Amino acid sequence: MSDLLADDPEWVDVAPLRQYENVNPVAPIFYTEEYKDATDYFRAVVKSGEMSTRVLKLTERIIRMNPAHYTAWQHRYKTLIALKSDLEEELRLMDDVAKQFMKTYQVWHHRRLLLTAMNSVDVAVLELEFLRDVLDVDTKNYHTWSYRQWILAHFNKENRLWARERAYVEDLLEADVRNNSAWHHRFFVVYASGVRLGDEDREQVRKRELSYTKEKIALAPNNPSAWNYLRGVLESTKTPFEELTTFVEPYTAAQPPAASDEVLDLDNPLPTEKAQLPCVAALEFMADAYEKRGGDATAKAVEIWKSLANEHDVMRKKYWEYRIRDALQSS
Repeated sequence: MSDLLADDPEWVDVAPLRQYENVNPVAPIFYTEEYKDATDYFRAVVKSGEMSTRVLKLTERIIRMNPAHYTAWQHRYKTLIALKSDLEEELRLMDDVAKQFMKTYQVWHHRRLLLTAMNSVDVAVLELEFLRDVLDVDTKNYHTWSYRQWILAHFNKENRLWARERAYVEDLLEADVRNNSAWHHRFFVVYASGVRLGDEDREQVRKRELSYTKEKIALAPNNPSAWNYLRGVLESTKTPFEELTTFVEPYTAAQPPAASDEVLDLDNPLPTEKAQLPCVAALEFMADAYEKRGGDATAKAVEIWKSLANEHDVMRKKYWEYRIRDALQSS
């Protein structure tokens, strides 16, 4: 039995519109018969402006064959609204599509349109839980993270949506301290989205974030994500780089510090015995701190940049040479 709409009595009243490809197309696309059949009928219903239950079936058929077909997604959304369909039911219908095609932008834009139309905090809570499942499959998928942040920003004043976000990020970083997406989301939660309930004391937040980041750097010194986050905290709180040099300096040494009977400085955790040193990010940090200090300290920054250009980070040699020229011209 044929699966083509051309053989389906339900579509007998519609004259399909074929895709125009010129008389002799230079590079014809070899669509499957099922896809050509479905899109021929889709062009016909778009032209007529039909919005019906069978159009919903048709757009779902096309989307499952080609989830990037943005016109099919858009006409589906317009049809759902016109028919006053259950939009939460639509979300559940599209759950498996989102999981299967999570790197397709249109999947997430459709969900965003649905959630905007519903404007329901209860549904938003369910969406955040669904996104946890999706991120369990790919913890660094850009589209999924963007959609999660959009939900939180859209319902920015709803504390119950934000209540576990930082803890969720910490779970992800516990599993993979190099997850740059999780670090980015932490910055979004703590600094880029307003002041959350319980974080009103910003000085306490600053201390907490610096302490947390230092611990993660000690765990994996050559993790650029943690160093970038550290810089973000300092710049957001207008904390001078100079205040962190006591912590950073041991990471610029050629070898980890020898074991000592001295009292441990818990505020400044040291690199472990197996740490690969010197750490490029630490060297760059110290150079920036010296440059910001200015005066005679600029010479120290130049020496560090030379070591990066010639030994520790030769891949970016041209960049470090530029930094040297720029600093000397400005001094």
